[in-house]
Amino acid sequence: MKTRITELFGIEHPIILSGMSWISVPKMVAAVSNAGGLGILATGPLDADRTRQAIREIRSLTQKPFGANASLLFPGAAENAKVLLEEKVPVINFALGKGDWIVKAAHEYGGKVIATVVNARHAKRAQDYGADGVIATGYEAAAHGEEVTSFVLIPSLADVLEIPVIAAGGVADGRGLAAALALGAEGVAMGTRFMTTKESPLHDHFKKLSIEKGVMDTLYSTRFDGLGCRVMKTDAAERAIRRGLDLPAAFFNAREITAQLHIPFLKLFIGVLASGWKNARQLAYLANGFKAIRVATEEGDIERGVLPVGQATGLIHDEPTVAEVVARIVAEAEQVREKLAGQLA
Repeated sequence: MKTRITELFGIEHPIILSGMSWISVPKMVAAVSNAGGLGILATGPLDADRTRQAIREIRSLTQKPFGANASLLFPGAAENAKVLLEEKVPVINFALGKGDWIVKAAHEYGGKVIATVVNARHAKRAQDYGADGVIATGYEAAAHGEEVTSFVLIPSLADVLEIPVIAAGGVADGRGLAAALALGAEGVAMGTRFMTTKESPLHDHFKKLSIEKGVMDTLYSTRFDGLGCRVMKTDAAERAIRRGLDLPAAFFNAREITAQLHIPFLKLFIGVLASGWKNARQLAYLANGFKAIRVATEEGDIERGVLPVGQATGLIHDEPTVAEVVARIVAEAEQVREKLAGQLA
């Protein structure tokens, strides 16, 4: 199966692992790349030193192309992005910020850069400053999609962009891959499907829930981490959304995060206050969201943890290996192609 994405990245299948904090770790990244897709390392929970270590660990586990992400709104993200550039990561994925400087530096060593976007304005801007492709995140997706579904977002971007579009949101099987290609995408990025696999570090409590939940069992709100965010519907998630911003909790959670990222808390605190209430409020939300996601992912705490998942969780019924997922999706997409060829003849 060849598309502009497989040619661009030098991969066998147009299937990408979304960069999910605490889930898209080196073992997962290498598993997807070794299966013929493109694994993307999540650097959000890492400081610069651990990001460098993670990249080198990936290179010890696979000789295939891989990527890494940087969510530029997060503390420490710019430093992590600089490490990705220094290590000459083959594919860099940035989100939640302007990545023109990343594009310029990556292209100097032959790297590729993809921007995660939710609308045509952001997509066109990424194309204008040289991004090699975009990941279009639809409303169905886990975490930060906006209120346009993948079925509409993908063709709307494919119509106005010259660079390839990668579909994210609502894809968990070969039917989704075939549909995305039919809509104008050149590949798919999956998080929810990959997080419930043998190699995934997601806690077993939430793997079990991911299999049990249906397509209606997610919540979408700006009151979890301050952005439009889709999470698994649980009692803890409903409480978090009802509560909204908890400033005292954010103060302590921010201290925990800065310690993890080796960022001086006082320096960050003063900088956040100086940036204005809107930015400070958003970062406070993110501090609480990060804590809830980590507790869910690593500890499996159903009472306190909140897990971002897409509506595609309702299409997941087992826990295969990463290689089995990729092979299954490719085979099913080929079956769909053959079926459609007959129907459209």
